[in-house]
Amino acid sequence: MNIGEIARRAGVSRSTVSYALSGKRPVSEDTRRKIQQVVDELGYRPSASARALANGRTSTIGLVFPPAGNHYTGMQLDFIGSVVEAAAAYDYDVLLSPSGVDSDRSFQRLLGERRVDGAILMEIRLEDDRVDHLAALDFPSVAIGRTAHQEGSWWVGLDHTALAAACVHHLADLGHRRVAFVNRPEQLLRAGYESAHRGLDGFTKAAAERGLTVRTYCCGDDAASGQACVERILHDDPATTALVTLNEAALGGLYRGLAVAGRHVPRDFSVTGVVASRWAETVTPQLTAADVPAEEMGRRAVELLMERLDQPDGPPRHHLLVPPISLRASTGPAGTGTAP
Repeated sequence: MNIGEIARRAGVSRSTVSYALSGKRPVSEDTRRKIQQVVDELGYRPSASARALANGRTSTIGLVFPPAGNHYTGMQLDFIGSVVEAAAAYDYDVLLSPSGVDSDRSFQRLLGERRVDGAILMEIRLEDDRVDHLAALDFPSVAIGRTAHQEGSWWVGLDHTALAAACVHHLADLGHRRVAFVNRPEQLLRAGYESAHRGLDGFTKAAAERGLTVRTYCCGDDAASGQACVERILHDDPATTALVTLNEAALGGLYRGLAVAGRHVPRDFSVTGVVASRWAETVTPQLTAADVPAEEMGRRAVELLMERLDQPDGPPRHHLLVPPISLRASTGPAGTGTAP
């Protein structure tokens, strides 16, 4: 059913129907009521493209979220869900674009064909061509994460530097002197992923401040990689008594590797990191962690984008979140670092 049929049944012109539906020009109350009656009878719903022509909005935002590996991790899916839920509160739909660079055809279609009113970018790199490209176009966007050059941009970020450092200080306060760091996969570190670099920086500086002996490892986003990583840690330095991780996808494997090695958590070995609470609570013992507030970050990103759409000339705004460490059951005083 289209506007032409509505016009025919209501006995008015197509332009009158368009004005009545869009509100762009005044239409008499009798005419508006007649048109609305036909619309209700036919169950007419304007298409997204028709709405865009009528009011300049598609009521859709793009979520530009390339999977970091060959699949989305649980934490990444949490972020996607949080953005979709927050957008729905504004009566907006979300179009997911798994695009990595500004030359990606999916990313170009998102912009060139006017499919969305604005975009939220995820998996941010310190040098991110997507952010630069949207800024050059003055296309409304908000990043979940921070580039190295964040002046003048809109973003919601997690202070991975401070959070990784807080984990180190927590372990040092418990007497741990030999600590490992389990980061995201090596290819992400090479690609400049913001969270991996800032987390590593926070860990390294805090460890030096506390005089700890440390080793750092990259780890694949899966349980098998986590178990293999623990094997490497204990092979390289059997006296290691704790680890800090940014890799929630490998968390189950880290625990399994410690169990296979005969290390009891937390009696013989402490584990902490930066992980979403619902994942920290799925392992046994539950993980002491700086909880990633995925729901809040998604909500704040959508709120900032809506603000930017409503106030195109407004000054750039951002939120940097530093959640406290939630003390659970995976950390304790340093022991011998060997199997009981």
